[in-house]
Amino acid sequence: MFFELRQYRMRPGQRDAWVKYMEETIIPFQISKGMVVVGSFVGEEDRDLYVWIRRFTSEAERERLYQEVYQSDRWKNEIGPRVGELIDREQIKVSRIEATPKSVIQ
Repeated sequence: MFFELRQYRMRPGQRDAWVKYMEETIIPFQISKGMVVVGSFVGEEDRDLYVWIRRFTSEAERERLYQEVYQSDRWKNEIGPRVGELIDREQIKVSRIEATPKSVIQ
Protein backbone atom coordinates (compact mmCIF):
# COMPACT_ATOMS: atom_id res chain seq x y z
CA MET A 1 0.00 0.00 0.00
CA PHE A 2 1.16 3.52 -0.75
CA PHE A 3 -0.16 7.06 -0.87
CA GLU A 4 0.08 9.93 -3.31
CA LEU A 5 0.68 13.30 -1.72
CA ARG A 6 -0.37 15.83 -4.33
CA GLN A 7 0.47 19.52 -3.93
CA TYR A 8 -1.03 22.18 -6.17
CA ARG A 9 -0.64 25.93 -6.53
CA MET A 10 -3.75 27.96 -7.22
CA ARG A 11 -4.01 30.63 -9.86
CA PRO A 12 -4.38 34.03 -8.15
CA GLY A 13 -7.70 34.39 -6.36
CA GLN A 14 -8.93 30.88 -7.29
CA ARG A 15 -8.53 28.99 -3.99
CA ASP A 16 -12.18 29.05 -2.94
CA ALA A 17 -13.35 28.11 -6.44
CA TRP A 18 -10.79 25.28 -6.55
CA VAL A 19 -11.81 23.84 -3.17
CA LYS A 20 -15.47 23.95 -4.20
CA TYR A 21 -14.67 22.23 -7.51
CA MET A 22 -12.61 19.55 -5.75
CA GLU A 23 -15.23 18.87 -3.09
CA GLU A 24 -18.29 18.99 -5.34
CA THR A 25 -16.95 17.56 -8.61
CA ILE A 26 -13.47 16.05 -8.70
CA ILE A 27 -13.39 14.08 -5.44
CA PRO A 28 -16.91 12.62 -5.85
CA PHE A 29 -16.12 11.68 -9.46
CA GLN A 30 -12.86 9.99 -8.53
CA ILE A 31 -14.45 8.16 -5.60
CA SER A 32 -17.18 6.91 -7.94
CA LYS A 33 -14.41 5.31 -10.03
CA GLY A 34 -12.87 3.62 -6.97
CA MET A 35 -10.23 6.12 -5.82
CA VAL A 36 -9.65 6.35 -2.07
CA VAL A 37 -9.18 9.99 -1.08
CA VAL A 38 -7.68 10.12 2.39
CA GLY A 39 -7.70 13.88 2.89
CA SER A 40 -7.94 17.30 1.31
CA PHE A 41 -6.17 20.36 2.77
CA VAL A 42 -5.47 24.04 2.19
CA GLY A 43 -2.47 25.97 3.45
CA GLU A 44 -3.12 27.77 6.71
CA GLU A 45 -0.70 30.58 5.91
CA ASP A 46 -0.01 29.87 2.23
CA ARG A 47 -3.27 30.82 0.49
CA ASP A 48 -2.14 29.37 -2.84
CA LEU A 49 -1.42 25.86 -1.51
CA TYR A 50 -3.79 22.91 -1.86
CA VAL A 51 -2.81 19.37 -0.83
CA TRP A 52 -4.64 16.08 -1.10
CA ILE A 53 -3.79 12.48 -0.44
CA ARG A 54 -4.96 9.34 -2.23
CA ARG A 55 -4.33 5.72 -1.18
CA PHE A 56 -3.58 2.77 -3.47
CA THR A 57 -3.20 -0.89 -2.58
CA SER A 58 -0.77 -1.54 -5.47
CA GLU A 59 0.78 -0.07 -8.58
CA ALA A 60 -1.61 -2.15 -10.68
CA GLU A 61 -4.58 -0.58 -8.89
CA ARG A 62 -3.15 2.91 -9.37
CA GLU A 63 -2.68 2.30 -13.09
CA ARG A 64 -6.21 0.92 -13.47
CA LEU A 65 -7.76 3.84 -11.56
CA TYR A 66 -5.73 6.41 -13.47
CA GLN A 67 -7.04 4.87 -16.69
CA GLU A 68 -10.66 4.90 -15.48
CA VAL A 69 -10.49 8.49 -14.26
CA TYR A 70 -8.17 10.34 -16.62
CA GLN A 71 -9.14 8.55 -19.84
CA SER A 72 -12.88 8.91 -19.25
CA ASP A 73 -14.90 11.15 -21.54
CA ARG A 74 -16.15 13.15 -18.56
CA TRP A 75 -12.61 13.91 -17.39
CA LYS A 76 -11.35 14.77 -20.86
CA ASN A 77 -14.32 16.90 -21.91
CA GLU A 78 -15.66 18.44 -18.72
CA ILE A 79 -13.51 18.15 -15.61
CA GLY A 80 -9.96 18.33 -16.96
CA PRO A 81 -10.34 21.56 -18.95
CA ARG A 82 -11.66 23.37 -15.87
CA VAL A 83 -8.68 22.24 -13.76
CA GLY A 84 -6.23 24.33 -15.78
CA GLU A 85 -8.32 27.43 -15.22
CA LEU A 86 -8.00 27.14 -11.44
CA ILE A 87 -4.54 25.71 -10.75
CA ASP A 88 -1.09 26.15 -12.23
CA ARG A 89 -0.47 22.72 -13.75
CA GLU A 90 3.24 23.52 -14.15
CA GLN A 91 3.65 23.56 -10.37
CA ILE A 92 1.94 20.26 -9.53
CA LYS A 93 4.11 18.18 -7.21
CA VAL A 94 3.31 14.50 -6.63
CA SER A 95 5.13 12.41 -4.04
CA ARG A 96 4.59 8.70 -3.45
CA ILE A 97 4.82 7.94 0.25
CA GLU A 98 4.34 4.96 2.56
CA ALA A 99 2.96 5.08 6.10
CA THR A 100 5.27 4.07 8.90
CA PRO A 101 4.17 1.15 11.11
CA LYS A 102 2.74 3.33 13.89
CA SER A 103 1.00 5.82 11.61
CA VAL A 104 -2.75 6.14 12.24
CA ILE A 105 -3.29 6.56 8.52
CA GLN A 106 -3.22 3.14 6.90
